[in-house]
Amino acid sequence: MDDKFNYIDSKMKFLSNQNLIRKQNIFSSTQSAISKINGKELLLFSSSNYLSIIENENIFDKGVNLAKKFGMGSGGSRLTTGSTILHMELETKLAKFCGYESALVFNSGYTANLGVISSIATEQHIIFSDEKNHASLIDGCKLSKAKIVVYEHNNLKDLENKLKLCYKFNKIIVSDSVFSMDGDIINLKGISMLGNKYNALTIIDDAHGFGVLGENGRGIIELTEEKLKPDILIATLSKAIGVEGGFVGTSKKIRDYILNHARSYIFSTSMSPLTIACNIASLDFISESNENLIRLKENMQYIKLSLKDIGIEVDGRVPIIKVLIGDEEKAIRISESLYDDGIYVPAIRFPTVEKNKAILRITLMSSHTKEQINFLVDRLRFYINEE
Repeated sequence: MDDKFNYIDSKMKFLSNQNLIRKQNIFSSTQSAISKINGKELLLFSSSNYLSIIENENIFDKGVNLAKKFGMGSGGSRLTTGSTILHMELETKLAKFCGYESALVFNSGYTANLGVISSIATEQHIIFSDEKNHASLIDGCKLSKAKIVVYEHNNLKDLENKLKLCYKFNKIIVSDSVFSMDGDIINLKGISMLGNKYNALTIIDDAHGFGVLGENGRGIIELTEEKLKPDILIATLSKAIGVEGGFVGTSKKIRDYILNHARSYIFSTSMSPLTIACNIASLDFISESNENLIRLKENMQYIKLSLKDIGIEVDGRVPIIKVLIGDEEKAIRISESLYDDGIYVPAIRFPTVEKNKAILRITLMSSHTKEQINFLVDRLRFYINEE
């Protein structure tokens, strides 16, 4: 009789043969420009702590003080005992910051995507999904009862051609705003105009744009007209905001619908008052000052010019930089060499990206110095030329 775990051994062996085994890297410090990872001090070029808020002690202390009278845990789901005045305050501030009538906080961006899409979409819908959407958007689409039509990445012409063929159905367009691996940005104006033209609901995940895009860090909505905002904006509080959670910005009508139908909202224990309070403190900080955002944008432009000198073209509007390597083993080898030099840049492989299209994924923070960026670019130049 076969061992009941044989299939696990077989799958892990397959991953090993394909250079696709993953492992955890353990931090023993905050995620700042220089972090302690696996017991070693490294230059960190892989965190989503874009505005360098995680390590801000003043924001943390403010959050702790706000949360003191509520205790450590929430005690239940949002619809039982897990809603405090802090939760309501955060939602009010998020709605105002993003320019929506209302907002609803989830435990993460992932659960927000799952809950919103699977509750909004029905068997009478067709979802039009960008081929490079994040896994959470894809999973949300799969959980729904809708038919899914995938359109070519960032290709509005292909999207419109497919919308034209589905005139009898209710339609939803789902896309990331900033694609987490490539670092490219959608044409929100174009998507919103197609949504209006073909009567399609628009759902945009602004995980990597919120706090970063625009002069004030309001995200993708700052890059288009007010009337062309998505019907539903989803974003995370764990990247530029530096804390934890996700949220939805939308109308009161849709908020009430999601609150009553999204299973990942209804059946999850609410985030703790401390987490919510830290989110409030962080949002207050970026609402009142764009100093960190200005430094981040300066770093983005600086590395854009530096990488151009070694033949790597990047957008420069987002803190995500893709360096295409291709071969998985080669990508791992370069990543490990950088690690030995004191730089942490992970190799991203299948299934996160396509097979044989492995990348080095670099992310910037506002706390990075020009000297640190120079060192990274210099070592990249050496290893890429060596290979």
